[in-house]
Formats: sequence, structure tokens, C-alpha cells
Amino acid sequence: MRVSELKKKEIININDCRRLGFAGDIEFDLKTGCVLALIVSGPGCFCGFLGHDREYVIPYKDICQVGEDIILVDVKRKDVEEKCKV
Repeated sequence: MRVSELKKKEIININDCRRLGFAGDIEFDLKTGCVLALIVSGPGCFCGFLGHDREYVIPYKDICQVGEDIILVDVKRKDVEEKCKV
């Protein structure tokens, strides 16, 4: 599977069945080439305009299944690291 294919898949949290968004970026270990985390853009700043003000970093261990259209993850909402992009 290519990175471009992963970025087209929607991320769904199986704990609360919420859509987290789409995989915007992927964090790799440069030495091993393994995926460390998926980075998902959060909600938009102003009704979806002007970009995104947060991002969710989902560790690889929390990915349950990668399907054709979606990626299922098992994360507690408060445990997902939120970073401001300021």
C-alpha cells in the first residue's frame, strides 16, 4: 500500500464511532522504515475555512484495521495527542 492511498482513507474511532478525519500525514522511523503514527487534521478554524487549528497523532499500536475506504482506530478521545499548529 502506498502513502497516497492511506491519505485517502477516513479515520474512524471504534470507541465512540466518530469520524476523526483523513490521514493527513504519516510519521515514520527513518532507521527501520516502520510507521509510528498517523497524523489527522482536526476540525477547521472557522467553519472549515482557513485551514485546521489542531491535529491528532494516533500511534500505530492503536490502529485496528485498514480497510478499502476507512481505517479503524481504538483510541480514547482524551488520550489522543492534540497539537496546535500555531
